[in-house]
Amino acid sequence: MADSTTSRASFTLDSTLDTVNRLELEAEQFAQRAGFSEDDIPNIAMAVREAAVNAVLHGNNYSTEKHVSASFETTSSDLVIKITDQGPGLDPDTIPDPLAPENILRGSGRGIFLIRAFMDEVHFRQTHPGTELTLIKHRTPAPAGN
Repeated sequence: MADSTTSRASFTLDSTLDTVNRLELEAEQFAQRAGFSEDDIPNIAMAVREAAVNAVLHGNNYSTEKHVSASFETTSSDLVIKITDQGPGLDPDTIPDPLAPENILRGSGRGIFLIRAFMDEVHFRQTHPGTELTLIKHRTPAPAGN
């Protein structure tokens, strides 16, 4: 990508839908400044929106006592986004497969699937309490053979 500048921002926000909207907008702006394509920018923003919804709704259960932390970092090679809730924690291995026949018609349960589809790397870490989700989108294509 043409833009090789680096930047960082972090936030601690309430467990509200306003937080979801704010983080989606931040992701869009960071991705745009990092030089991602017009195809990648909305996908990155959607992945962050899904992660923020999971943090606010499933992690913190809209609790006014709990917050969502988010950080955005653009390096020369990656856009790294971390979103952390203060909920009971999430084991990604327990998430049902949204493509399984019994789950196809469910109205929810596709967020992690979409995040994984739109980002190059997705990592979960238990923070006791809470879950930290790290989303990585590479700014340059990976070398052949990786």
